[in-house]
Amino acid sequence: MRYSIKQVADMSGISTRTLRYYDQIDLLKPAKLSDSGYRLYGEKEINRLQQILLYRSLGMKLEQIHSVLDNPDFNTLAALEEHQCKLVAEKERINQLLATVKKTIQHTKGEITMTAEEKFEGFKKERLEENERLYGKEIREKYGEKTIEASNKKWMNLSEADFQEMQRIEDELFAKLEQLAETKDLDAAEAKEVYEHHKKWLMYSWPDYSAEAHKGLVQMYLADERFAKYYNDRAGREVVSLLHDAVVKYATD
Repeated sequence: MRYSIKQVADMSGISTRTLRYYDQIDLLKPAKLSDSGYRLYGEKEINRLQQILLYRSLGMKLEQIHSVLDNPDFNTLAALEEHQCKLVAEKERINQLLATVKKTIQHTKGEITMTAEEKFEGFKKERLEENERLYGKEIREKYGEKTIEASNKKWMNLSEADFQEMQRIEDELFAKLEQLAETKDLDAAEAKEVYEHHKKWLMYSWPDYSAEAHKGLVQMYLADERFAKYYNDRAGREVVSLLHDAVVKYATD
């Protein structure tokens, strides 16, 4: 069966202009042109468009999608299964937030009493699930299942006061990093304070402290752009290497 460009636009929810653009950049070519010169699409093209939209929903750029789909080793089934897992994780995250909002509404109406811990439970789970999605594989390989599960348990048991104090320490950490970025002097007081603040911040989720593990963590920050991006973007400049160097210099058990 052949579909006109308007039919494809209507069924997919994207514009005919976008479909023409995909044709121009060779991301999605029509199966053929009609005698009148109109684009016609077959099942193969419909399937490819679905894959394009799935990857777009994951935040991938068109150039990346083009590269993935044109890779001869591309596995459609594996890609769909991966996408399904991410959607399930996102669904669970949203359900948890909805549960927190529902309880908060009931608490505000006076229908139930909501503890301070319950008010923050949804947000803690959201942060935990986000970290798992972004970094779970790497940190589990590095530290092991038992250590990560213990860390997650400690995180979920944080009180409201702990949660706020952890945020305050993180804010101070970035203030010290910005000071250190001006001098880059690892012998300065702020360099040691960077290490101390980072250690305090970690101990709200780490079951126990190890200088070796701390040094290994900041090495991961340095090696993986996803970790580095968090620190550098928040500081508005390159600071992750300074964090790494300060921890390596001052971390002791």
